[in-house]
Amino acid sequence: MSSEIVKTPSPRRLWLIGTSALVIAGVVVVTGIIGRARSDQALAQVSDEQAIPTVALAQPIHGNDVQSLALPGTIQPYYKASIFARVPGYLKSWQQDIGAHVTAGQVLASIDTPDLDQQLDQAKADLATAQANEQLAALTSKRWHALVASQSVAQQTADEKAGDEAAKKATVDAAQANVRRLQALETFKSIVAPFDGVVTARNTDVGALINAGSGGQELFEVSDLHKVRIYVQVPQAFAAELRPGLKASFDLPQYPGRHFAAVLVTTSNAVNENSRSMQVELQADNPDGTLLAGTFCDVHFEIPSDPNVVRLPATALVASDQGIQVATLGPDGKAVLKTVQLGRDLGDSVEVVSGLAPTDQVIDSPPETLESGDVVRLAAGAAGAPQKVASRAAQVKAD
Repeated sequence: MSSEIVKTPSPRRLWLIGTSALVIAGVVVVTGIIGRARSDQALAQVSDEQAIPTVALAQPIHGNDVQSLALPGTIQPYYKASIFARVPGYLKSWQQDIGAHVTAGQVLASIDTPDLDQQLDQAKADLATAQANEQLAALTSKRWHALVASQSVAQQTADEKAGDEAAKKATVDAAQANVRRLQALETFKSIVAPFDGVVTARNTDVGALINAGSGGQELFEVSDLHKVRIYVQVPQAFAAELRPGLKASFDLPQYPGRHFAAVLVTTSNAVNENSRSMQVELQADNPDGTLLAGTFCDVHFEIPSDPNVVRLPATALVASDQGIQVATLGPDGKAVLKTVQLGRDLGDSVEVVSGLAPTDQVIDSPPETLESGDVVRLAAGAAGAPQKVASRAAQVKAD
């Protein structure tokens, strides 16, 4: 059996091997630590960047010397009368139809009133009877007063005859008043126009039963359109700015591109509790009859305004314990909260009368947790967006 000789490594070689292994292990450990540190640093930077809120800028509207206000309105005649019958009967004839131009007192229709005619005949007969009785009572009283002078009858009897004469005279007066009343009603057999205008409605025809008073059917409608009234409901926020004498213009859908002039003449001086609006009345000339009753129109007001007032969307406001504030974007990309004083509330927008500079960039819908000094990122494509925005690390370093 042969024997093999085993060589033992030298101590120097063993030391070299061990040292190399330790170096390799150290390099691996150091590389892992550095990689993890870099990963943690990158993660922290990403978290800081994600913590920066992205905001958009509001579009403030700076005031001018005048402010335009457009509101819907309704055109109504200068005068309008609904014509009802004053006496009952049957429509005998009508002389004017819709669209006819009529003058004051012109006959529109005639009513046949057989009942009224009979009542007038009876009243005249009653008057004749009362007059005959009054004449007899006057003669009797005169005779009895003559007998009193000769002491042929008692004074009491003569006084009774005088009282009977007075009563008969009062009966005559009542009968005459009744006749005059019925004669006046006879004049209402003719339906006449109350003023110069246009017949805008005819709701009856020959032979129709006519009932007297407003409880019956409206027979005609007459409108005076030489001038028109325009009624507009103005929101409460603008009510104080609209005063008599203010000039306005209005447009009609049936006349595109044509503008009509009007003047505000009066206001209701009261705000409707349901709509929170005030009714105002404008007037406009209508010499050619272009403007029709009941027409819808768009009314344009030019309201005097303060040029220092800025209008912002209501979403830009921030409510805090310091009052109403808005968030602005500083030149360093940090938010700055400013306390402002508000003017009129216009619904989706509000007026700011003080607290903002003309160059301020207002942040729209700022986060609730946003405070002064916080870094923000402007949304891509927003007007006025800075080229670079400070990072959270830079903010901490600066602090």
